[in-house]
Amino acid sequence: MNAIEIKDLCKSYPGFCLDHLNLTLPQGYIMGLIGENGAGKSTTIKLLLNMIQKDSGSISILGKDNQDNFRLTIEDIGVVPDEIGISQCLTPIQVGKIMNHTFRNWDNNAYMDYLRRFSVPEKKKFKDFSRGMKMKLGIAIALSHHPKLLILDEATSGLDPVVRDEILDIFCDFTRDEHHAILISSHIVSDLEKICDYIAFLHKGKLLICEEKDKLKEEYGIIHCSAEQLEELDPAAIQGKKQTAYGVEAIVKRNEIPAGMEIRPIDIEQLFIFMVKEAGIR
Repeated sequence: MNAIEIKDLCKSYPGFCLDHLNLTLPQGYIMGLIGENGAGKSTTIKLLLNMIQKDSGSISILGKDNQDNFRLTIEDIGVVPDEIGISQCLTPIQVGKIMNHTFRNWDNNAYMDYLRRFSVPEKKKFKDFSRGMKMKLGIAIALSHHPKLLILDEATSGLDPVVRDEILDIFCDFTRDEHHAILISSHIVSDLEKICDYIAFLHKGKLLICEEKDKLKEEYGIIHCSAEQLEELDPAAIQGKKQTAYGVEAIVKRNEIPAGMEIRPIDIEQLFIFMVKEAGIR
């Protein structure tokens, strides 16, 4: 069973259209959702969570249509949105008591353990939390009712590198259970590259690419050459290029480049930036 199946999903707003999106996230894996502001990441997550209505297409979560008895489905989903919606006057201790009456599988011992691990002050009011502290509380809540699927929208935003690294390790541990999965969007592409099995690139509501991270790194690379050398290559091999005073830097498909030409490894952020620029955004 797949954790998420999205087929031909469409949603239109004035000036924006999520256009026939198709994504599949198998159980036991982590998928990173990458895109510039306005690419459709948050819209996709809102559609998954049934917060807005789709125009067409289908969404299946943990084998169920997300519009069929979603109240039961949400028990199995841990959600960390970009903005944590908690009453400003509540403390983490009070939040835990509320969640105990919200989720059937709420584990208060696990919750208190996460608060301590993340150094979240138990009796401080939410209104006095920094953004990073709010995100840590949201992650603690999401993990403490034993979900099967985590949906995270910029969940590592505002966290210092040490805490971010610890939380990424927790996410990796979460998916050691083959029945668990994570969908995470982030502007910190290095975080996604560290933990994700699959990478999905969104641009202006369209899916540029969705592939296993390791396959992307195997398929693409970077070359440095002169403009004349680039002209000699098969145009189909070139996925993006940047002209500098020192020559040309280009993203290429490794198996379509002549033997003997040096090809350097590429990271996911470089690949996305090149593909976006080649699509004519910037």
